[in-house]
Amino acid sequence: MQGPLSGIVVLDLSRALAGPHCAQMLGDLGAHVIKVEHPAGDESRGWGPPFVGPDHDISTYFLAANRNKRSITVDMKSEEGRDLIERLVRQSDVLVENFRTGVLDRLGFSTERLQALNPRLVILSITGFGHDGPEGGRPGYDQIAQGEAGLMSLTGPSPDEPYRVGASIADLLAGIHGAYGVVAALYERERTGRGTVVRTSLLASVVGVHSYHGTAWTVGGAVPKAGGNHHASIAPYGAFRCADGMIQIAVASDGQWRKVARLLDIDPEISKYATNRERFAHRGELIAEMEKALAVHDREHWLAALREIGVPAGAIRSIDEVYAWDQVRSQGLIVTVDHPVLGEIELPGPPLRFEGQVSDDGHVAPPGLGQDEDAVLDWLAERERRSP
Repeated sequence: MQGPLSGIVVLDLSRALAGPHCAQMLGDLGAHVIKVEHPAGDESRGWGPPFVGPDHDISTYFLAANRNKRSITVDMKSEEGRDLIERLVRQSDVLVENFRTGVLDRLGFSTERLQALNPRLVILSITGFGHDGPEGGRPGYDQIAQGEAGLMSLTGPSPDEPYRVGASIADLLAGIHGAYGVVAALYERERTGRGTVVRTSLLASVVGVHSYHGTAWTVGGAVPKAGGNHHASIAPYGAFRCADGMIQIAVASDGQWRKVARLLDIDPEISKYATNRERFAHRGELIAEMEKALAVHDREHWLAALREIGVPAGAIRSIDEVYAWDQVRSQGLIVTVDHPVLGEIELPGPPLRFEGQVSDDGHVAPPGLGQDEDAVLDWLAERERRSP
């Protein structure tokens, strides 16, 4: 891959989802990513269903987080394995790890030793709940973090029915935050000549996106609660039933409200609906009145009518519908790769686009376990010969 991070070498010691997602993002930006796996393989290789391939042994979960990487296997508890990691550290720009606090230290690769081996190394450490503090050593899994970080209390049909977010959002956010932390640290290295340690966690990544839910409590003294498919502060803004299913309507201003009200034959100036504050106070009544009007026609009718008056609205698509949508494909959100076993397959693509770069150009399929060991060892030997 060519991109803004071309020439940057990332040593990916992570597994499962948060760290691999981060390293994949760096690979999408052009970095050379070496995925180091235990000889048994990243545990996500066994996560499914679904499994695909002739022997039904390739996890689609693993395929989601490991494009644009090379795989080698290393037993880091062996002397030979530790020697190889040391050599790789000396030739890398970034190291990504998501071990529990203290594990790398016990393996002989404390932060101090890593920095001694390579003072220019940027180290990204992703943990469950932070590397220090009274609960810093806790193992972190996505759903546990969603609950502990308050996200489940905001999600679901009511405060009595907390739901997890359907995607592993705590893991994915930690990977995203980690990637932008790495890029910032690489930029700082240009000024200082030295690497640094970047830390994030599943806990920090979820709390970091509380946004207006956080300030509702820290400033307003109100504890936000789950409100189903409707916005916590704006009305009408959410999912509404039509004759044949549901659509979403987002009314973010009084001007938009007046357009929707006229479309649905509702008086926009009636006192209980005139402002967002009043509409929100009477939200249940408003939703019922809107759905009574919407029940007259099907979704396509209302989506077309809302589009014509310039009010944001949309369908609720299933995953297969999303990947068949022309708009998704036009944005480079699907890439085609040549997998050594599966052949040509489509993967979810990177969310960033750069001027002049073809989004589907040069992506490499997620690797088989240890498939690149010879190539990586040859590359490493050549780098060492060229090093001063």
